[in-house]
Amino acid sequence: MPSITFVKRDGSEETIEAAAGLSVMEVGRDNGIGIEGTCGGSLSCATCHVVVDEAWVEATGKPSLDEEDMLDLAFGLEETSRLGCQITLTDDLDGLKVRLPDDD
Repeated sequence: MPSITFVKRDGSEETIEAAAGLSVMEVGRDNGIGIEGTCGGSLSCATCHVVVDEAWVEATGKPSLDEEDMLDLAFGLEETSRLGCQITLTDDLDGLKVRLPDDD
C-alpha cells in the first residue's frame, strides 16, 4: 500500500497509507488534510491544487493541457504545481510528498 506525505499549510507533515488507484485529492480530502476537491476529480476546478516535491516531479509526470488550464485558476501556483485529482497513487509513487500551497 503506497504512502503519501502531505505538508500542510502550517508546515506540519502527515503521512497516510492509501490504496493504489486512489488520487492524491481523494486521500487528502478523505483524511481531513485541507484539500477540498469540490468537483470530485472531474478536472473542472483547482481546489485540489498541490505542489509536488522536487524529488517526485519526474515520477508524477507532466500535467495535461486541460490540467494546465485549470491550474491557471489556482492560488499560489508554483513550478511543480499539479491538481491532486490527476495524480493516481501507484506502488511506484510510494513515499510521494506533496505540499498544500499557501491560500493567501
